[in-house]
Amino acid sequence: MKTIGLLGGMSWESSIEYYRIINETVREKLGGLHSAKSVMYSVDFAEIEALQHERKWEEATRLMIDAARHVETGGADFLVICTNTMHRMAEEVQEGIGIPLLHIADATAMVIKAGGLSKVGLLGTRFTMEGEFYKGRLIDRHGLEVLVPDDKGREIVHKVIYDELVMGVIEPNSKTQYIQIIEELVSMGAQGIIMGCTEIGLLVGAEDVTVPVFDTALIHSTAAVEYALGDTELSSQ
Repeated sequence: MKTIGLLGGMSWESSIEYYRIINETVREKLGGLHSAKSVMYSVDFAEIEALQHERKWEEATRLMIDAARHVETGGADFLVICTNTMHRMAEEVQEGIGIPLLHIADATAMVIKAGGLSKVGLLGTRFTMEGEFYKGRLIDRHGLEVLVPDDKGREIVHKVIYDELVMGVIEPNSKTQYIQIIEELVSMGAQGIIMGCTEIGLLVGAEDVTVPVFDTALIHSTAAVEYALGDTELSSQ
């Protein structure tokens, strides 16, 4: 079993889910008392959030590379960044370390395509919904058509993530708004919805919508286990 390297804390609410899913999946696959071999380095999310909203991406990139090196030094065989938004600097992080990086968008795209879908809606932070580092990767590398909410919808999704979900706050009204936004994307032709923020699964589940949902925290965690156990190979960065 390879040692999974987890770069977490963005937020710790979703990092808990990564740790839980990874260990439950290993137990399901191997049985008995088996659990995952892993190393986690958890950052202070307040520092990350400030850099994000101040658009200080170069400084954020340096912080991420330094954190990834701590994971590598800790004995990890590969790296999992436990957040969608900070894959913005995934290529720079990969260049700064000597172990492979399992990209969350690649893992998600493989599951979507395995389900026969080609047109999906994407929810996440504004950085994820509006930046090309994520949406562009899904389009260019995997041939998917990606829809995002309108500006008002993007603002609602972003605000709920930062004001509520990363704080562990679950508001029924916010869930209602998310479902309405999802329904709008479905009416535009979305065959499924990517929960492109690792906290969204805390608010909305498959039972809440009429199309398949792709929980990126679940998908990424499961893919990490499959790679750690030698069941799959990583796609090239």
